[in-house]
Amino acid sequence: MPGGITRVAPWQEPFPVYARSGSGARVTDVDGVVYVDFINNFASLIHGHAHPRIVEAVARQLPLGTAFTLPTETEVALAELLCERVPSFDQARFCNSGTEAVMMAVKAARSFTNRPKIAKIEGAYHGMYDYVEVSLDSAPENWGNDPNRLAYACGTPQGVLDDVAVIPFNEPETAARIIEAHGDEIAAVLIDLMPVYTGAVPATRAYLQSIVTSARRIGALVILDEVVSLRLGPQGGQGLFGLSPDLTAVAKIIGGGFPIGAVCGRAEVMAVFDQRHGKPRMPSSGTFTANPVSMTAGLVAMRMLTPEVFAALDEMGAYARGVIAEAIAASGYPAQVTGIGSIFKIHMHTRPISDYRSAYATAAEDQAMHHLQQRLLTRGYLISTKAMGFLSTPMVRADLDGFAAALREELAATGRCS
Repeated sequence: MPGGITRVAPWQEPFPVYARSGSGARVTDVDGVVYVDFINNFASLIHGHAHPRIVEAVARQLPLGTAFTLPTETEVALAELLCERVPSFDQARFCNSGTEAVMMAVKAARSFTNRPKIAKIEGAYHGMYDYVEVSLDSAPENWGNDPNRLAYACGTPQGVLDDVAVIPFNEPETAARIIEAHGDEIAAVLIDLMPVYTGAVPATRAYLQSIVTSARRIGALVILDEVVSLRLGPQGGQGLFGLSPDLTAVAKIIGGGFPIGAVCGRAEVMAVFDQRHGKPRMPSSGTFTANPVSMTAGLVAMRMLTPEVFAALDEMGAYARGVIAEAIAASGYPAQVTGIGSIFKIHMHTRPISDYRSAYATAAEDQAMHHLQQRLLTRGYLISTKAMGFLSTPMVRADLDGFAAALREELAATGRCS
């Protein structure tokens, strides 16, 4: 495997931890070391590892078949659940990942509007589709006053960059000006309500209102990426923020720990996928799309996410950020914590954070963050290399208290060594 691994996110020097098993809020590695898992496969395992109800449902499905060319009743049930919960979801179209969901939403918007361009937020991660990767990792030396259109992967065609307008996060007037400058070329504005890679701070209502108004004014669709933020409540982040997008990309928690994605939205727009009257405006398919294992696991997982469970997760998230903030203060290290709902992110600086640029870590801060992450690993706590955490329902306050105590000690030690 190139680089010795299949995906870049879990990589760390000198080598990543290899998992052997997981149960509830904990992972055991191949050496038998047990960790409290705050990564939860990057927010997808909202019920933790190997939840008994999900395991039981999948075990019943496996001898019946794992993938069919034919549709199954379970995909109908999961689509109905999603559409019943979120008011902006008239219809759902399944796929296999968050990347696919965003890609399909963008292509659907182009098909519906007959326009080529999209607008997206500087520094926001939306998966591996080349158009939505534009300006994902811009740096101070190439920012520009207005965000520049910068390739993420080497070899990205210039045509891709030309078809993307990049807007700053939480700057209503600038974002509106950039969107409207492209006028009738923009098919959709792609929004993340709280991009975790731009600091894990929520969008302001003024910002959301501004860009939605601009999109409507020029006849563009609004696409909401809820691949992560769907975990913020029964109606996802859009229910929390009072947003009604035309299309929404979802994934992660709707699969119960199995590969999944979906595009959901207004029936008028979703009609681009409809094949009943000949070739659809936006053909889409996939060998493992809506496979009964993912559908079964997702249906069970989503049914377990009642309003009461979401409220408990919110309470746990607030408690986590509270004890983390206390640990930081007690350590004396200049750091801070951001987040919302069941999400937190630690920053190795104290600058006010409102967007990608203000959250951007210097080389020294980035090095300190990686050191902290590795030290916490030796203490039995898994957080991402970007110091992000996503809580799961099996977690209890003792897990958070233990993490905060370890964090306080490691930050204090880091401060003494710096």
